[in-house]
Formats: sequence, structure tokens, C-alpha cells
Amino acid sequence: MLSSIKSHIPGWSVFFQALITLVVPLLIYRIYKALTSLADDKLVSSGEAGSSSDEKPTHPISASYDANIDEIRNAIGINSDVVIRELTMGDAKVRAALIFVKGMQEDQLLKMEIMRMLRDTEPDHPLPIIERLPTNAAHTISTMEELTKAVLFGYLALMIDGRDEGFLINPPSGPARDITEPVSESLLRGSRIGFTEDINVNTAMLRKQGVTENLQVRSFMVGHTIQKELAILYLDQIVNPDLLREVTGRIEKIKLDFAAESGYIEQMIEDNYLSPFQQTQNTERPDRVIAALLEGRIAILLDGTPFALIVPVTFSMLLQSPEDYFERWMPGSLLRILRFLAAFIALMAPSLYISFISFHPGLIPTELALTIIETRQGVPFPALIEVLILEIAIEILREAGIRLPKPIGPAMGIVGGLVIGEAAVKAGIVSPFLVIVVAVTAISSFSIPMYSAGITLRLLRFVAMLFASILGMFGTILFFLLICCHLSKLKSFGVPYLTPLTPFRWSDWKDFFVRVPIFMMKRRPKLMKTMQNKRR
Repeated sequence: MLSSIKSHIPGWSVFFQALITLVVPLLIYRIYKALTSLADDKLVSSGEAGSSSDEKPTHPISASYDANIDEIRNAIGINSDVVIRELTMGDAKVRAALIFVKGMQEDQLLKMEIMRMLRDTEPDHPLPIIERLPTNAAHTISTMEELTKAVLFGYLALMIDGRDEGFLINPPSGPARDITEPVSESLLRGSRIGFTEDINVNTAMLRKQGVTENLQVRSFMVGHTIQKELAILYLDQIVNPDLLREVTGRIEKIKLDFAAESGYIEQMIEDNYLSPFQQTQNTERPDRVIAALLEGRIAILLDGTPFALIVPVTFSMLLQSPEDYFERWMPGSLLRILRFLAAFIALMAPSLYISFISFHPGLIPTELALTIIETRQGVPFPALIEVLILEIAIEILREAGIRLPKPIGPAMGIVGGLVIGEAAVKAGIVSPFLVIVVAVTAISSFSIPMYSAGITLRLLRFVAMLFASILGMFGTILFFLLICCHLSKLKSFGVPYLTPLTPFRWSDWKDFFVRVPIFMMKRRPKLMKTMQNKRR
């Protein structure tokens, strides 16, 4: 009797696995809380230090022309691309100067027209003439700091002898890239235009999506050493005022020397920097931005980059494509379901392979198990090393294909994958069945519309493989539960990341796993708490 009872008691390895299953989540949670509190302390201290050092003395513009020009030359320094074109105004021959940066004012005829009109203008009344010029900006400034900053930013400035103010006549209009099709978000059906690096062109593209008086654009300047223009866009009668205040407050608190790309802004305003999941959505498509604005979200544009940010974001948005709405609801829903399935495969397939092969071969059907065992004959490595060899090779090939010139990048990736896979199988380093698993995993990751979301799944895939190699199926399930717990707690600007799955909102499921017909989507998502909940 006692022996039969002992035979049913699990071995020490099972108890050890259960102990690790209990301890690992607690350890991860403790480390996460410690890092979060440390980051908050650093942000608070850096904010206090930055606020005390940002104050600079200002120098008002004087009525002395020579003093102003000398101060401008000293402020500009050795910048040889800054031009100071001196001229005389009217019959009184009053001295004046146009200051601009070469290449930032493309319209040479306009500059010549400005200089001709200024020569024929009496200096006592220059502003009415300035207002009649064919430009879209003409205003006065009172400090030298404003003038030099505007000139270096690309404006055309005017200084007149005897006046204690300066004039900004023409905004920057340097060389820009033509409007082309988005590279990172190609579609078979839909608009073929994408954002450019010029923020004014991008806002104009959004205006041209349709006529509305509710589209609001608010501009900010970000960067301490080198400043760039940033704009937030929203629909006035739809957006939640609390969300607007939160986004505005975070942008105003940004402390950066230079914001080279919108990714800098994304990292400065996200809720949880320790999370591997992105909490903003980046896009090159104006139609995607307009669709987000109609749901009550806010778009962030930065000058110098074609990638706009959309906040807040949910996990389901990362697996949605604008083409889901351009097609009829049944094909669109099918494609979306396939993407959710592909995301699961891209994340979990290698870890499931390791779990079944190394720990639970009895869960595999007998014929399939025999086939796998036969293909693994002669493989000298355990399942984890075998998977790592192929996964790392695939990641290197993927990165090399991106960095190589376009004519040879795709060909190199395809040929390299075929050659390495075939050579590895013939050399007996990996099994043919694993090559199929890794290939399906790589193809599944390509089906995710957002490249940044695909990078996250590729990163977490290696963590899942580590869990599976230590605890088997227990580790795989533990990893999946940890990811679910993290996603259920994660928020983007106060919006739960897994909405409408948790917290559960049945009305928002009309645009979740499946997309119902458009005429049935009569209300905006409840999670956004918009001022106008009903669509028109």
C-alpha cells in the first residue's frame, strides 16, 4: 500500500519546477518595481535641474543699426552660410539689412522682390509694405535672441536703422522630398501618399483628407540645443479634454538637446519605459491618422521625420491595417484573425517546439513523434541550442537585408536563408522539422502590419525559448501568463492596453478580432470617452 502511494508522488524535479513557477514571477515583480521607482526619482531630479538652468538673459533690439548688426554677427559667429544683405530704403537712404541662411529660402525671385520693394519704401512705414508682400508670415520681434534663433531656423529677417524691433518676413522653405508611397506600410488598396519630412506639408496633407473646421493644430518647440517644431492634432468636438491636457503636459515637460526623430518623443512621453510593448503607434499614412482622430485619439507630428505618432494605443491597433476597412467586412475580418494567429505563432512557436521535444514528447501524436525523432538522428545539440542557431541566423539575415542596398537586399535575404537552411540540415546541425518551424515563425512575423510590434515579438520570442528550456511546458505557460498579466496592467495615456478585452466592453468588440459592417459601427470606442460618442 505504501509503495503504491509513493509511486504516485511526483519526483523532486516537479516540486522544483513548481517552486520556480512561484518564485520567478515574484522576483520579476520586485525587480520591476525597483527599476520603476529609480526611474521616477531620476526624472524628477532631472526635471528640477533642467528648470533651473533653462533661464537665459535676453537682449532687446536697440534703435542703433550698427550695434544690432554687430550683435547679430557675434551671435551667429563663424557660420558662413548666414547672409547679411545690406541695402538702403527710400529717398532718405536709411540703412537696412536682410538676414537669412543659404538654402533655407528657395524662392530667389521672392527675395529680389522684397529687396526691390524695400528700396522703394520709406522707412517710417515699413510694416504696411511687409504685410502686402506675397508671403504667409510677417511679424515683429523685440529681442536679439528671438531674431538669431529665427534666422538660424530658416526665417528671413529684416533690421532697419532707427527702429527698436526686427521683422520676420518669410518662413523657411528649404529643399524637401517629394510625396511618395509609404515604404513601411504598403497596401494593395488605399491611398498612395505618405508623410514627408516637412511638417507643414504633413499638416496640409491631413487638411486635404477632408473639409472640416474641427481639426486643430497646436505647435510646440522641442529641443534645448537644437530646436524643432512639433505639432499635436486633434478634432476639437470629439477629443477628450483630459486626454488633451495629459498629452500637452507630457510634451511640455520634454527635456532634450535635440529630437532627431519622432522615436525620441515616443520614448519621452510613454507611460512605462520598462515595457517591451510600444505605447504609441507610429505611421506614415495620413489616412490612418485621420481614422485615429475620428476615434478621439491625438496625433503628434515632428518636423524632419515622416513618422507621426498616435496616442493612446491598444494592442489590437498594432495588428490592424487600413485595408481592413477598405475591403468588405468578411475578408477584412478574416485577414485580421489571421494576423492575431500569426502574432501568436511568431511569439510562441519555437518555445512550444522546445517544450514538446525536450520535456513532453508524449503529448505529440505517435506518428509525428516518430517522424521528428527520425529527423533528429545525428543532431549533436539539444533543442534550445538548435533553435538558437537558426533563429539568430534568421535575425542576422533579416537585419542584413534591411541594411544592404535595395537592389540586392531582398535577394540576399532569400538566397542566404535557403543556402544556410539547406547547408545546416545536410551538415546535421539542425533537423528539417525545425527548419519548417523557424520558417513559419519568420513568415508569421512578417504579416504583422507594424514593424515595431514585430520587433517586440521577436525579442520576447527568445525569452519564451529560455523559459521553455528550463521548465518545459510549465515555463511556456508561465511566460504566456506573465505577458498577459503585464499587458492587462499596462496603460497608454490612461487607456488600458488590452481594451476591450480587459476591461471588458462588449460594444467595442465590433472592431476587435472581427470587423462588423461599417453601418453597424455607429459609436466611437467607449475607452476614449469622447465628447461625441455617436458617429455621424
